[in-house]
Amino acid sequence: MVADIIAGAFRDSQSLLVTLLVFLAAGTLAFALMAVARARVSVKRRHARIMDGPRQSRNALRYSSARAVSRIIDYTNKHYATDEDAMRVLRRRLVQAGIYDPRGVALFFVGRTALAVVLAAAAYFLLPFVWPLQGTMKWLSVIVGGVAGYVGPSIYIDKRIASRTTEHRSGFPDFLDLLVVCSNAGLSMEAALERVCREMGESYPSLAANIHITNLEIRAGRNLKDALERFADRLALEEARAFATLINQSIDLGSSITDALRVYSDDMRHKRMARAEEKAYALPAKLSLPMMICIFPVLFVVILLPVIVRLSSKGYF
Repeated sequence: MVADIIAGAFRDSQSLLVTLLVFLAAGTLAFALMAVARARVSVKRRHARIMDGPRQSRNALRYSSARAVSRIIDYTNKHYATDEDAMRVLRRRLVQAGIYDPRGVALFFVGRTALAVVLAAAAYFLLPFVWPLQGTMKWLSVIVGGVAGYVGPSIYIDKRIASRTTEHRSGFPDFLDLLVVCSNAGLSMEAALERVCREMGESYPSLAANIHITNLEIRAGRNLKDALERFADRLALEEARAFATLINQSIDLGSSITDALRVYSDDMRHKRMARAEEKAYALPAKLSLPMMICIFPVLFVVILLPVIVRLSSKGYF
């Protein structure tokens, strides 16, 4: 019976062809489904491996150190930031130095304490290998190292404020000139500040950053008067405070801001020229001390040395 069935199937070539095609289609579909399922499984495994990476790295030393530092900063900011006036002054100094992190006060306290401890420990353990000290001098060096580490961050902040103030003072007249040009072109104060910020980004990055912060404050809903007053506080310049007062008075009185800016820009240009002339006139007085220390002794040696050599050779000495 089986032989008869097989012989009948082979006799009918059309039915055999249909059977083969159905078998191939079913096999192809089965292999395609298996390949898709396998690819999906591999993608899910890779995604799970990527997502589990940060979880596994939580046990690493780097993540633990970052968490410990974050906890120390939060604790310092919570328990040692009690004097609101002192914290406000310190926060203003940090902003003037270009440190805009909201945790800057806590970072300052932690850094100052850590630096004092590290320098004191270095003076106690490492300084004897370089310069042997005993008794009172050793403890005095430890105290000096601790005081230097405690005062060092404040000195660094003052240096940054001084350098940024110099940059702001030199770039503020250019800022006013560009603001006058934008006002004459018909731009509003907000649009003029944004345009000036783009133009001064490469020449005066710190001043451009403060202008950009002022633009963001205005976009966030702060009025122009308060934004300009905060801008003047960040710059720590008398010229910036006068500029903010000028714009606010012009807005209150309804006068032309463009005319006021033009007059104030001319005044600032004259002040910058006066400062340059003052530095040029003070240069000879500043050079007198280096000349007395470095040049005059050499002249005395050149002039008097031949006389001394001749007198000594003739036996007068």
